Amino acid sequence: MTHRLLIDGQLTDGASTIDVIDPTTGKVFANAPHASKAQAEQAIAAAKHAQKRWEALGYEGRRPYLERFAEAMAANTDRIAETLTRERGGPIADCRFEVGRATAAIAHFAAQRLEDHIIRENANERIIEQRYAQGVVVAIMPWNRPMTLLSFKLGPALITGNTVIAKPAPSTPLSTLMLGEIAADIFPAGVFQTLVDANDLGPLLTSAPDVAHVSFTGSTPTGKKVLGSAAETLKRFTLELGGNDAAIVLDDVDIEWVADKIFAAAFINAGQVCYATKRVYAPRALAEPLAQALAKRADAAVLGDGMDPATTMGPLQNKMQYEKVLEFIESARTQGGTFLAGGDPTGAGYFIRPAIVTGLPDNARLVQEEQFGPVLPIQVYDDVDAAIAQANASEFGLGGTIWGSDIDRAIAVASRIETGTIWVNQHMALPLDVPFGGAKESGIGLQNGLEGMEDFTQRRVLNAKLGG
Repeated sequence: MTHRLLIDGQLTDGASTIDVIDPTTGKVFANAPHASKAQAEQAIAAAKHAQKRWEALGYEGRRPYLERFAEAMAANTDRIAETLTRERGGPIADCRFEVGRATAAIAHFAAQRLEDHIIRENANERIIEQRYAQGVVVAIMPWNRPMTLLSFKLGPALITGNTVIAKPAPSTPLSTLMLGEIAADIFPAGVFQTLVDANDLGPLLTSAPDVAHVSFTGSTPTGKKVLGSAAETLKRFTLELGGNDAAIVLDDVDIEWVADKIFAAAFINAGQVCYATKRVYAPRALAEPLAQALAKRADAAVLGDGMDPATTMGPLQNKMQYEKVLEFIESARTQGGTFLAGGDPTGAGYFIRPAIVTGLPDNARLVQEEQFGPVLPIQVYDDVDAAIAQANASEFGLGGTIWGSDIDRAIAVASRIETGTIWVNQHMALPLDVPFGGAKESGIGLQNGLEGMEDFTQRRVLNAKLGG
């Protein structure tokens, strides 16, 4: 199937094409249109031209467009999910879930609105906080969760009156292009557009004077470059960046129960999730049995083609990440780690057997950095205060999990973790009406909830003197 860009309401070919690789095989399976600089500039101009009329529709005027879009996404779930499976890897059930989650996000935000807030009103004055759209939003997505991460930007930005240009990662462009193809018959020209590049249009989009807001999800180093590019025009930005999320296991847990939970939290999408558990701290008495229980689950994982219902884990999404994870594995071996399971490439595509590693020093690369792949270090602690200190001893502060039977004690531990989100006895609970965002070098700004909508608006304080 031929995919096209959506620019100014028209589906159009790119100036050239780029190859899209199926990570299951490591081979090209499709081509995507590659937008030129001129096409990117056309998209920015179209978005700016459309924005004021889109904002003028008001919440109730914009809502039907988003609702129709969500309905069309739902009607195309299987088609989008199959494409997503091919371009990012992963079991088809997980890809259907991702498309369903994205659809639910668009439908949710279609029904939301930001109301004026009266700060103070009396006989002499009326002070009101109002919100209005910032303008043109550029949404830049990573390759690990292209659908959900776009929807968390697109829904709030559109319903608050902004226009949006979506730029997916070059290795996973097709599902985003499919949304553009669906949107072409729904939104007014210029309201939602799609551009695909080979990592060459980012500086233009993030520095353009007519772009008001850049919403970026990706690595911390790239996020810093985005921030630098946006600085010249003082444009607004939302950055959801890397994480090195710690799981702290307390000494009152059931090993089999917590092993199931941690394995799911660590190896979701083959570990390629910003909120995935990246390191585990377990009390000395439980560390070995927990590691063995996790190794058993790792050995039982079924790696393969995502379209096969028997597959439980997919590949790394691209060759660069695959090679990076292999480097992490080699560094863990060099630094004295013991592999209880996995750590070996399968020889086909970008697959690596899920690995459980023990015996590493706390300063090991695999413990200190974000591996973003299927290899999990299990660290031992003798005192929970020491575990908390290790969890916090990171430049990252995205999320984390605490596992324990005494819920009050677990909450007390969680309340000392320096992250934007911390879960107790669960993982990846991200309700659409609850904001999330990172601390430290894991990001700036919020997504989801009314607070996420506010990030795409400008606050205006109206201060009126009443009477004489």
